[in-house]
Amino acid sequence: MSEESLVLVEVRGGLGVITLNRPRAVNALNYEMLKSVDGALTDFESNEGVHAVLIRGAGERGLCAGGDVVSLYRAIEEENFAFAEDYFRVEYTLNHRIAHYPKPYIALMDGLVLGGGIGASAHGSHRIVTENTKAGMPETVIGFSPDIGGLNILARAPHHFGTAMALTGIHVGAADALAVGLADYFIPVERLDELQEALTQVSGAEQVTRTIEQFTQDAGASAFEENKEWIEAAFSKENPQQIADTLKKAAQGESSSLAEELYASILRNSPTGVKTALKAIRRAEGQSLAQTLEQDYLTSCNALRAHDMREGIRAQVVDKDRNPVWEPASFDEVSDELVESFFAPLNEDEDLKL
Repeated sequence: MSEESLVLVEVRGGLGVITLNRPRAVNALNYEMLKSVDGALTDFESNEGVHAVLIRGAGERGLCAGGDVVSLYRAIEEENFAFAEDYFRVEYTLNHRIAHYPKPYIALMDGLVLGGGIGASAHGSHRIVTENTKAGMPETVIGFSPDIGGLNILARAPHHFGTAMALTGIHVGAADALAVGLADYFIPVERLDELQEALTQVSGAEQVTRTIEQFTQDAGASAFEENKEWIEAAFSKENPQQIADTLKKAAQGESSSLAEELYASILRNSPTGVKTALKAIRRAEGQSLAQTLEQDYLTSCNALRAHDMREGIRAQVVDKDRNPVWEPASFDEVSDELVESFFAPLNEDEDLKL
């Protein structure tokens, strides 16, 4: 398969369609794909016959499982930090563009939508989930802090639901994605083809919302909403150890398996990543999206030279032994100075400015 075919671009009626076409990797976004999506958005923006843009994923497994962390791992191993930094710069600039795109941007968030997949979808104007959706920001699982501007959305979720997602990296279904603010509409998979056909008929941006609403159904109960009291009690705490201690009590006293999942996840993840993510999401509460993305650029670029990002990708994606050895190994061992170092500016001419 050629690099050019990893992103398919077509115009169907009044709809510009972008298909991420790397199904064997669950459409993980490599550098060339990011550039191709950006180029498609440029073409669609200037095409007066295109009234809306839709992004979807090829294959059965999902829209996008994230960024191409294997290429990042290779760059880290080779100390080719310039490649990795440019990858982040291109990705975060694209995330910002999607959020401010002048035409409706419709994301079909079917199946896995993780990390960079959230960046390609959740900043859009019309975000659609299905019964197959598994959305998440799993960066703490692989040793660093959530990026792609996701914390700007998660920081605004009610009851600290977003903090729960950011620190644990868990995957959530449609109802919870709606509750957190990562999505707007629930539409069953069996109706997506019909929806896309209807969207080709729109002759103006104002028709997009009305068309989508004709297909929208109730997503059912949100586990986050059903457990909001103890979730808020835990994730409003000031440090990860306090959060973990509160989750442990909830797991012992609640019938919900969610408490056990959150507790196990936060203990399994990188202590440095979790502590950095907590500081980052607290800061994101008062930031614009551009400011959060600029912050993400610092935390991600600084993580390239730290131990846990390399070790996390190795354990989860490269060797797949699922047994990372974190350094430091506990929350108490992660100093405030270490956390602060991830927010340190790069050289002035290298920082991302949006």
